[in-house]
Amino acid sequence: MNEKMLKFVDINQENPSKRDKIVRKVDFNEIYGEFINEKARKQSSRCSQCGVPFCQVHCPLSNNIPDWLKLTAEGRLEDAYQLSQSTNNMPEVCGRICPQDRLCEGNCVIEQSGHGTVTIGSIEKYITETAWDKGWVKPIEVAEELIQSIGIIGAGPAGLACGEELRKKGYQVTIYDRYDRAGGLLIYGIPNFKLEKHVVNRRIKLLEDGGIKFILNFEVGKNLSLKKLKEKHDAILIATGVYKPREVNIPGNNLKNIFPAMEFLTASNRKGLGDKVEMFDNGTLDAKEKDVIVIGGGDTAMDCVRTSIRQKAKSVKCIYRRDKENMPGSAREVLNAEEEGIEFIWLSSPKEFKGSDKVESLVVDRIKLGEPDESGRRKPLIQKNSEFEIKADIIIKALGFDPEELPKLFDEEKLQVTKWGTIKVDFDTMETNISGVFAAGDIIRGASLVVWAIKDGRDVAISIENYLKSVQNQKVA
Repeated sequence: MNEKMLKFVDINQENPSKRDKIVRKVDFNEIYGEFINEKARKQSSRCSQCGVPFCQVHCPLSNNIPDWLKLTAEGRLEDAYQLSQSTNNMPEVCGRICPQDRLCEGNCVIEQSGHGTVTIGSIEKYITETAWDKGWVKPIEVAEELIQSIGIIGAGPAGLACGEELRKKGYQVTIYDRYDRAGGLLIYGIPNFKLEKHVVNRRIKLLEDGGIKFILNFEVGKNLSLKKLKEKHDAILIATGVYKPREVNIPGNNLKNIFPAMEFLTASNRKGLGDKVEMFDNGTLDAKEKDVIVIGGGDTAMDCVRTSIRQKAKSVKCIYRRDKENMPGSAREVLNAEEEGIEFIWLSSPKEFKGSDKVESLVVDRIKLGEPDESGRRKPLIQKNSEFEIKADIIIKALGFDPEELPKLFDEEKLQVTKWGTIKVDFDTMETNISGVFAAGDIIRGASLVVWAIKDGRDVAISIENYLKSVQNQKVA
């Protein structure tokens, strides 16, 4: 039976079932179940269909959320899927890993009125999984093949989204990546309990079936310079993301068993994919029976603490210099981590790594929050004579990411970068100072969300198409 809308007064908010914390923390399976059809319709019917949909306004992709909620409530799931995927190249990914509590759901009108948000992310996941099961998700069908080609550096969300949009137009698309699998952070950075790898792999296969070519284990600047690669294509997109870990420069930084987050997460994800990982297999990057400390307060830190628990760590502590309310990570992820037994030590800052050869403990200063800084957040101030010490067998630094030395890395000194090391682009076109070379995603905006990378990929595809048409028109003239 189809549901009528505006049911938020009569029907309470309900999320899909979440696996029990005792059960879920011993494996890497996704922790959330999926709605059954009846529940998805009922929860969709709670949408107020407001005149100004703040959920859509606060979605980077401007997804037409109220309309596909209405279609779901009416039982028109295929139409709901078609509408959902028309603005989002990876709705099955965003439904799982977007911080909806900070974006669409956090700005839901009925949430603000006290009735509990519409569970948008879970419904998006349900719609898309139904589409895959029913065979509604189809490879790209090109109406007319074009001879112009685009080389995309980076097989992460921005590169994949741009490649799909350009391939739909008939362009020849080749995506290059330094790793042995496509997907970027979706494969090697995000743990399975948030995003199982089959979800990414089937999307990659769909793009391959649609005519996109992938060349893996390829490093620009090593296999070919950026200049040489550009000679092979009519346009280039740089969508490498940012992978250089930010450091905490305190005494003892050279001790063993102190690792950047991506090294730890990549080792865990590779093991999950069945790879041999020497540093994991010999116990170095395995948290089993160890006292683990993670430094940082973002989503990457949450990935690290929750991975450590699943590797059967003896204890897991998260050190963050502000309080819980000022944590940059998703509140939902913090709650999941707390449920799974992670200890958060708020208002604390690392002062010194201690040990003889390997790290044995972390000296920490207590923090108090002062006046707001230029970002509007209260500035953390060290309290005098407040230090204390925490035992540690392994410490993981999850302090964020910076760009690598791209002009040097790509063997292209002409490529301009900003003072932050990100690639400098024209604000409107996303073209770099080198004609025909564009950039998108984290490499121009800094470390950000997957949904923003998809948005950039879609936007830059339009600019690349305009550029290619302009070049073609000049040749004809």
